[in-house]
Amino acid sequence: MKLSVPDYISSIKPYVPGKPIEALEREYGVVDSIKLASNENPLGPSPKAVEAIKRTIGNLHRYPDGSGHNLIQKISEHFGFSPENIVLGNGSDEIIGMLASAFLQPGEEVILPRPSFLMYEIMAIAVGATPVFVPLKSLSIDLERITEGITSKTRMVFLCNPNNPTGTIVSKNVFEKFLKKIPPEVIVVVDEAYIEFVRDQSCARSMDYIDDTRPLITLRTFSKAYGLAGLRVGYGIMPKEIANLLNRIRHPFNTNSLGQAGACAALDDTIFFKKTLALVHEELDFLHDALDRLGIKYFPTQTNFFLVDVGKDADEIYENMLRQGVIVRSMKSYGYSNYIRINVGLHEENIRFITALEKSLV
Repeated sequence: MKLSVPDYISSIKPYVPGKPIEALEREYGVVDSIKLASNENPLGPSPKAVEAIKRTIGNLHRYPDGSGHNLIQKISEHFGFSPENIVLGNGSDEIIGMLASAFLQPGEEVILPRPSFLMYEIMAIAVGATPVFVPLKSLSIDLERITEGITSKTRMVFLCNPNNPTGTIVSKNVFEKFLKKIPPEVIVVVDEAYIEFVRDQSCARSMDYIDDTRPLITLRTFSKAYGLAGLRVGYGIMPKEIANLLNRIRHPFNTNSLGQAGACAALDDTIFFKKTLALVHEELDFLHDALDRLGIKYFPTQTNFFLVDVGKDADEIYENMLRQGVIVRSMKSYGYSNYIRINVGLHEENIRFITALEKSLV
């Protein structure tokens, strides 16, 4: 087959997600495996979300509400923004793609911290834009160097706060100084997929700075703290003018009926939400204490995941742990050849992780 494909498309390296449990058990012949690789909610979905989804199943022959009216109203009431400031996405990834399609042209530049979430790079390259990478500084996003990297070709800046895969945050005072230096035509996108897990009160929350005078956008998701990763529901809060433009190119039924119903219920389920945060924070402390006792280096986090320095080839440790039925994430492809990333699981899963890691390091 002879296809005419732009060089910038063929150059894209596919995003590789964490290995599914089913694939591990099929390939390695293990049973009762656990997955601590994709930063998912260890408690599963909100029980109220599950009930709302069950009530919606009987209408699967109908198209979903293309406007996402009920969910947008719920988000509007929860955060105090007008519905016209809100855009729904099939995961926040889709909104990243919408932003790239609406505002980027071939040859224009997008500034990205590195390493960070790979979809920023993929979506920018997919429309012919040029990613400009700014290395992290002590595992944290270097806003000073990002500011210095802005040129006349810069159209967009992506920030992940807290950052994935490092779990570090941007503080309020640093973020405020950064915003003052950004030219008014440069769009700043802040991905806050893990913001709910943050314990550090100095962390910047970009929603606090959104108005209709500057092109600042907050992205959030129901995949992590709300436990709905399988339904793919994300949202962006942004100036009305930008939201209006994105809604012109948004697919009409991009969030499905089950996702909309589940997300509405999950946002209301404060009991489950608080239970999730309590478990994650308690188990983070447990994991850190266990690693301290073993003398294994790890890095502090403000998310539900963290990096561990295994002191040897991360892919080797990853494979050793797979054979024990424990799925983690090697950070070798991110440039951290001796690091793995693990997300918090249930207590018994975390104990199993510690046991498997100790065996793998022998």
